[in-house]
Amino acid sequence: MRPKTIHDISFDDLAAWLTEQGQPRFRAEQIWQWLWIKGATSFEDMTNVSKSLRSALSQVFPIALPTVAEVHTSADGTRKFLLNLHDGHVLETVLIPGGEHFTQCLSTQVGCNLGCTFCSTGQMGLTRNLSAAEIAGQVIVARNHLWQTGTGMRLRNLVFMGMGEPLLNWENVDNALDRLIHASAMNFSPRRVTVSTVGVPGTLDALGHSHKASLAVSLHAPNQELREKIMPRAARMLPLPDLLARLRSYPMAPRQRVTIEYVLLGGVNDSLDQARQLVRCLNGIRCKVNLIAFNPCPGLPYSAPETEQVLAFETLLRDKGLTATLRKSKGQDISAACGQLKTRRTAGANNCGPTVTNT
Repeated sequence: MRPKTIHDISFDDLAAWLTEQGQPRFRAEQIWQWLWIKGATSFEDMTNVSKSLRSALSQVFPIALPTVAEVHTSADGTRKFLLNLHDGHVLETVLIPGGEHFTQCLSTQVGCNLGCTFCSTGQMGLTRNLSAAEIAGQVIVARNHLWQTGTGMRLRNLVFMGMGEPLLNWENVDNALDRLIHASAMNFSPRRVTVSTVGVPGTLDALGHSHKASLAVSLHAPNQELREKIMPRAARMLPLPDLLARLRSYPMAPRQRVTIEYVLLGGVNDSLDQARQLVRCLNGIRCKVNLIAFNPCPGLPYSAPETEQVLAFETLLRDKGLTATLRKSKGQDISAACGQLKTRRTAGANNCGPTVTNT
């Protein structure tokens, strides 16, 4: 059992513990700022907190943020981190540049048990869920890195599109979102946070009613039969007709839209007939479509789509009135797609797959 750390507890629980120690409430506010705003990685950093209180805190609530094992920087400015966890497991997070800011791609599990056939992470299987502190801790680590390296670019957007299925770890993702968007913690706008999912019954609705993040859906096929072939467990967990029905009633603000993610696999899901099927699928759903061309990977049974086919697919969607964007893969020279760098480190695999991130 993983011990509870200081980043796992809420502000109210911290304040209650400090009150029991005879400390004034403002101490909780000081410590909270050190943890979530200033990015303290040690109680010794908290210079306006007494040594005796720092010592007491360290004995009850350890700081156990992920630590940086490796940082790889791409020619396009993408930065991929391998982070060590307290139990020796490794996770990935990626910073993707866009204009004058970065978007961070967050992991929610070590590995993934869905086994989507085009995904490097899906071939690993699931080791365990990440805690709320380990999820939010990725942001602290990345933000500290940006401060220390002096890039002059701020971290503006967060996308839960890394290793794992966020809605199969919803309780911890929900708690992490509380820290990430809270005004007195990391203060990200919910409009700048996106959770990507294949669609999980129950927790999909919980995400919508939380109003803590925007929704992206990994669709990748315009019919149930094909989705079962390339995403078998996801397709059985929430069949496509049911998923689409939920998206039509998904709670959104007036100008908000669902992002539909669609990885184009050469000769598998990239025909113009399949583009027409996708248009029909998305009828009545307030959405935009992000198309991603697959980048071949040894061990995965797919090839890249032809450039002309990709452009024709995109054009058809637009001609039918959908907002469609062809997303550029970033960080291919550093294996920046989720699961690739960890896979390469443990098995010697080459660079593969799309970098599935929003900027």
